[in-house]
Amino acid sequence: MKLTVLGKSPAWQDAGGACSGYLVSEDDTTILIDCGNGVFGKLRSRHDYVDVNAIFISHLHADHFLDLIPFAFALSFAPRQQPVPVDRWPGTDSPARPLLFGPPGAKQAMTCVCESFGFSDLIEDAFEFREYDPAETIPAGPMSITFREVPHYTETFAIEATSSSGSRITYGADCRPNDALVDFARDTDLLIAEATLPRPEHSGIRGHLTPAEAGEHASAAAARRLVITHISDELDPVWAADEAATKFDGPLEVAVEGLEIEV
Repeated sequence: MKLTVLGKSPAWQDAGGACSGYLVSEDDTTILIDCGNGVFGKLRSRHDYVDVNAIFISHLHADHFLDLIPFAFALSFAPRQQPVPVDRWPGTDSPARPLLFGPPGAKQAMTCVCESFGFSDLIEDAFEFREYDPAETIPAGPMSITFREVPHYTETFAIEATSSSGSRITYGADCRPNDALVDFARDTDLLIAEATLPRPEHSGIRGHLTPAEAGEHASAAAARRLVITHISDELDPVWAADEAATKFDGPLEVAVEGLEIEV
């Protein structure tokens, strides 16, 4: 499998950047995990959007799904998707309609968002859309996709892609310190762990990790490799990597757009 980082920003985008979005591919199958604001443009620079086979959304925060809106508009209105010839495009009777898997409650939430654009059925018309059961395993070409709930401000699921050979990429989504992610990522080949905070929240319900806490989760899970993500360009990546390395002694990187890792 190959991971390609399209976007790694937290809820506010880096300058010129994008929020959460990760391509995972094996053979001729490509999936997109999360599709936050800015991700669709980054996707177009690296992969043909009509060739994305499936999209999986971890939770219903805008920085993880908002660019499904421009993605859906492209699938609905782009010249290449029309049944009649337009300019260079010959017309098609089989426009692309990728699979879209959202968490429980996604259909109602996305319908509400789309209504604000005046297209209440935009997502359901553009994609083959359904809500996943977090207990299920979903095949995606040679890969299999599984889920585990992790604690955040809203219902959120870590997502894991397993290749035909058994290698694993585990995406922790957004979460506060927890044992569920450690258990889910046990012995994974690559853990993608959020590291939003320079220090833990002082009060209220926790929702995110620090780089050091991301390292702690990777170490506890005996992950073979760590990528820390969901981190602002306002933080020094060298500092973040050093913080994570105090808790995790394996290979680690701070996510940057365009990072590619073979697993």
